[in-house]
Amino acid sequence: MTSYSSATARAEMSELRRLKSLLPPELQSWVMVEGSTEVNPPLIRSEELGRDEIEIQVDLAKWENLAIDQRNLLFWHEVARIQSDTIPREGWEMAALAIGLGGAVGELWVQDGLLLLLALGLCGISGYRLWQKNNGEKRIKEAIEADEKAITLATRFGYTLPNAYKSLGSAFKTLIEQTPNRRQRKQYETRLQALRQSAAKMKAKTQKAKAL
Repeated sequence: MTSYSSATARAEMSELRRLKSLLPPELQSWVMVEGSTEVNPPLIRSEELGRDEIEIQVDLAKWENLAIDQRNLLFWHEVARIQSDTIPREGWEMAALAIGLGGAVGELWVQDGLLLLLALGLCGISGYRLWQKNNGEKRIKEAIEADEKAITLATRFGYTLPNAYKSLGSAFKTLIEQTPNRRQRKQYETRLQALRQSAAKMKAKTQKAKAL
């Protein structure tokens, strides 16, 4: 049992080192790659640790069920999100919303109309920002854009365009099969469809260039 645990730990450390090597040189000094320690975590996600440090967290138990090429493209998707500055950040919105609501209740009590309007305005602004952050269409658009950039990153690391598209598409198909959550599965399906459209456009563009 101890031998099995040690072998598993070594394999996990080896995979984390391998993923670290897939970071573009300009990110290696401030992007960390670690195994997730949460209960039932997402497959892969990024978290801001500080102003100049980001950690990519991987659920290694689920991760090992994917082929190497699938892992690579999903990892580069996360890298692309970091490069595009679209990872979730701890913002001021929740604090502002709480302050605004508290202020509104307080001003109702003391009947100060101007301060009540200011408190309600703060609630409105922070609420709108929270809605923007969690807007489903915006998030899927950002994910599709990161998929495109992941393809480009893959070519930097030696993949041909067809192989990069094929590997990411294969990853989506596997995740669709393995994901019980309907909403998450739908997101993978949407991204797969967008990827197919992008691959078709790229193929047509390549064929047109060859014909010239």
